[in-house]
Amino acid sequence: MSAKILDGVALGKTIRAEVAVAVGRLSGNGGKPGLAAVLVGEDPASAVYVRSKGKACEEAGMHSVTVRLPADASEAELLDTVDRLNADPRIHGILVQLPLPKHINSEKVLRRIDPTKDVDGFHPINVGKLVIGDKTAFRPATPYGVQQMLIRSGIETKGAHAVVVGRSNIVGRPMANLLIQDGPGGNATVTVCHSRTRDLPAVTRGADILVAAIGKPEFITADMIRPGAVVIDVGINRVDDASVPKGYRLVGDVAYAPVAEVASAITPVPGGVGPMTIAMLLQNTLQAMEQMER
Repeated sequence: MSAKILDGVALGKTIRAEVAVAVGRLSGNGGKPGLAAVLVGEDPASAVYVRSKGKACEEAGMHSVTVRLPADASEAELLDTVDRLNADPRIHGILVQLPLPKHINSEKVLRRIDPTKDVDGFHPINVGKLVIGDKTAFRPATPYGVQQMLIRSGIETKGAHAVVVGRSNIVGRPMANLLIQDGPGGNATVTVCHSRTRDLPAVTRGADILVAAIGKPEFITADMIRPGAVVIDVGINRVDDASVPKGYRLVGDVAYAPVAEVASAITPVPGGVGPMTIAMLLQNTLQAMEQMER
């Protein structure tokens, strides 16, 4: 068996094009969605990601702002920046790029973002809305992107056993909440695994759909997959490789080549979930503007 590759680049482009059409309609009425990204420090991966978000916004016809603060910026300075963006009527979505420097309390900063502009979906109000199935909730972009990938790839979740490996607030927990909801891309029976799960391979082999979000390079191996399962790899890890010019390569949480011989469908790394994350962030910003204008 050779798995079908779930192409996040192509799907992401489709969603971004849909967002651009909706933005065009809004712009015709004199307004457009605005997204502000706040970057503290010079983390290379974060900087690349923020640039990608800004470029995607501009291509969709959205207003994009990037606020850069030095790594030694105080917590008070960052909170003042968030307050200013909360009050700016041109900004409908705010994201503070994580991780933040250790001297800043990330939870305090995320809770300072106006919940109606919290397009990352990390504020407790949006987390609570997601849990109860409130349609005005902002769904965290990565699990939202996974759900859209499943829907748009024709993968049935209703009645399926979905196993999520990882319980982070950014991916694992909201992923489980999305999969269990009533509606498209939901109605699954969900198991969440983590570092304390006993006999993890036995649990993962029971999955019809496996979502790997554990942050360990190539942790999920072929013997952990039921033949014909769908495997979604959220992980992106840098591993040393002297055979390539950069001296490293990017791999997921799944051992791609051997697992692809067992699964029915699989996401590559890169080119899988990553492009969907940016697409859904734009979708959330569009949603934020539409909800503010109701």
